[in-house]
Amino acid sequence: MNKTLNIIFITLGVIFLLLILAFTLFVIVDPFNLRPLLSTLMSDAPANSANTTEATDKNPLLDANQERILETLGVNVGNLPTEMTPELEACFTEALGAERVKQIIDGDSPSPLDLFKAKACL
Repeated sequence: MNKTLNIIFITLGVIFLLLILAFTLFVIVDPFNLRPLLSTLMSDAPANSANTTEATDKNPLLDANQERILETLGVNVGNLPTEMTPELEACFTEALGAERVKQIIDGDSPSPLDLFKAKACL
């Protein structure tokens, strides 16, 4: 019985060590380029701070914070529509839901999930 418990604990220890090594390697290598996204989402800096790289407004429908988050997600903000047509709003409402569309229009930043859901509209 003692030998069986010893084998079980050694196996669990090896698995735990491998998980720690894999997580450390994943954080160091960053294969999905998540560091810029995480730092953007976790920063408390206001949208108009000195950290903003460009002062130009690339899209009049988006505020500076929304533009920054979309650019971090890999979206070229300059290629997005510059005016909200009824067809575009209907497409967004169908993809995201009326409540979420209202939140984004009121200034809430779009999430990566919102981008993937509404990608067909753009």
